[in-house]
Amino acid sequence: MDTDVMNGLNQHKKAQNKFRMAVRDEYIDKDFIIAKSLGYPEIAKTVENHIKRIIKLAKIDRHLTPHLLRHTHTSLLIEVEVGMKEIQQRLGHTDIETTMNIYAQITADTEEKASQKFSELMRSL
Repeated sequence: MDTDVMNGLNQHKKAQNKFRMAVRDEYIDKDFIIAKSLGYPEIAKTVENHIKRIIKLAKIDRHLTPHLLRHTHTSLLIEVEVGMKEIQQRLGHTDIETTMNIYAQITADTEEKASQKFSELMRSL
């Protein structure tokens, strides 16, 4: 992750640790990044509702979910030619076949672009 994301996560962790210490006897520490006040994981629907509210405030006319944002992120990584092994690790897939099966069409489109770029290079020589 880049430094801006890491800085944001570190700030969040500090605030979370401060709160955790204030309620230490009641806090259930399962090491979640996004947790409710007593440490339990946040419900996915709640996160989705937060995203909906932000999208509405930003006047964006799209339906977005955390999972759709994950796909968008992966598509952008493929577009800028990040390797499949790195993408697999980033997504947390246990094997590369899972990643390849899900993103095969995007990969095929990228491979076509790579082929076109190579052809252009060869013509320019």
